[in-house]
Amino acid sequence: MAAPLSDLARRPAVLVAGVLTVALCVAAGMLIGSRRATPRDDSAEAGFARDMATHHAQAVDMSFVVRDKSTDQDLRTLASDIIVTQSAQRGMFMGWLQQWGLPQASARPRMAWMPGHVHSAPATDGAVLMHGMASNGELRSLEDASGVDAEIRFLQLMIRHHEGGVIMARALMALSDRRELVQMAKSIDEGQRAEIALMRSMLAARGAQPLASILEQP
Repeated sequence: MAAPLSDLARRPAVLVAGVLTVALCVAAGMLIGSRRATPRDDSAEAGFARDMATHHAQAVDMSFVVRDKSTDQDLRTLASDIIVTQSAQRGMFMGWLQQWGLPQASARPRMAWMPGHVHSAPATDGAVLMHGMASNGELRSLEDASGVDAEIRFLQLMIRHHEGGVIMARALMALSDRRELVQMAKSIDEGQRAEIALMRSMLAARGAQPLASILEQP
């Protein structure tokens, strides 16, 4: 069950604690991982790090848009949480690639590391997107919207975006036994499912419904 919206006032402290916990777990995992074989360029670990970094970057961009458009403090707090959390996680992904001696960009196709990646939804403008990502047209619709319409559009797009992140995180957990990445994927799975529940309640409060879900439960 999502926390009451009034609890959002305490979220920054919880967020910082959560980010620190993930960072400590990742640091411990790095010490163990340093004694193991380094992931290859075509590994699930490298693909996940690169693709999730790109996925997170879009979430951060969308969150900045709605934070600057909205006057609703609960929604602005949520957007700020996403900005801080996903920026920190993105930095970890880039750090891992550097530690492994791998480039941050690759000529390999997006999602090639993930079985079933061909099922990623094609965007209306012709691009092939990673799970849950917004198309260029959808991003423009968010930029052009204002007031409650902008809030609804953000919540709809971000719920689906988070669902895509959960799909990718669960795929990594099934493919990798590298502790630091599995811990990060678990954190993404749990954190984004909690935020999905919260955003669904925010949408309901605005008399709107989410987009069709892409996430198979549980």
